[in-house]
Amino acid sequence: MSQTPKQFAERSVPTSADVARLAGVSRATVSYVLNNTASVRISEPTRRRVREAAEELGYVPHAAARSLRAGHTRMVLLPATAFAHGPHFHRFLNDLQWALRRLDYTVVQYGSLGLDGDAAARAWAELRPVAVVSFGEVGLTPHGVDILKRSGAKAVISLAPRRVEGTHSLVMDQREVGSCAVTHLMQRGRRSIGVVMPREPGLEHFAEPRFEGAVRAAAGSGARVERLPLAYDEESAAALAGRWRGLGLDGVYAYNDDYAMLLMRALQDERVDIPGGTAVIGADDLLLGRLLRPRLSTVRIDMVTGRLLAELVDQAVREPESLPRAHDLLTARVVHRESS
Repeated sequence: MSQTPKQFAERSVPTSADVARLAGVSRATVSYVLNNTASVRISEPTRRRVREAAEELGYVPHAAARSLRAGHTRMVLLPATAFAHGPHFHRFLNDLQWALRRLDYTVVQYGSLGLDGDAAARAWAELRPVAVVSFGEVGLTPHGVDILKRSGAKAVISLAPRRVEGTHSLVMDQREVGSCAVTHLMQRGRRSIGVVMPREPGLEHFAEPRFEGAVRAAAGSGARVERLPLAYDEESAAALAGRWRGLGLDGVYAYNDDYAMLLMRALQDERVDIPGGTAVIGADDLLLGRLLRPRLSTVRIDMVTGRLLAELVDQAVREPESLPRAHDLLTARVVHRESS
């Protein structure tokens, strides 16, 4: 016979004492097993018996109580970003979360839309994470980092175009991407180069440094670099392509492969010859770019693996007094194909 909601509500919540009685061990042993305490040696049969008892009873450790006993949580907070990521970043993020889980951390994604700087840091600190991995969309400040550390965060990791004081900074120098793309176009004889700047909110954190790198690459060469604002839709691409010949551009770096493919289709509709009239290059090395005709030239971006970042987070948590360090996260290289 099925149970009523009232009967469900009246069922007692299983405790670690219940697990201990069923498994025939002490409550301390239950705690050691379910918290994966490495400093205490417990035989595998005992571990198995405790886990089976916990599963049979439906027992789940109380995260808040465990945090009070330990003085901190095992929570790694990942502030969610408002902008769309490419497949490479999604794979990286998935690898990171799996690796953190294997290291016995609880990964929580926090929706930070509308928060920035110190306000975001205070909101994150309310959850008392043991570590925060910020992906650069929120402008962390040294004061914000101090707020997090005073709340108990043992490590603050920043993935950003610039180093953030007080954090272990994994610097994604996006300038290298723009520099690679424009250097390639100049090597192909292009001297009037457009750089697509996405209008979508949040992408400026990556687009502006890439533009800076493009300008740096062209400095002193006699080549000119022009900003080309573009929304990610067909109407915006068609409008830009419609005035293309008046711009006098013979090359374009289109921020990434998605924008490059969007613009290239619109240019082809306007009968702009690619690469004869305009050379096109994107970034990210997406599979779809290789299926186009002409095949899309791109900047391949190589990042450290999520597993390595998880290990760095774990090391920073275990050694909170270690000095913050900067690590290069990103390298870039051109993959030349038919579009340039």
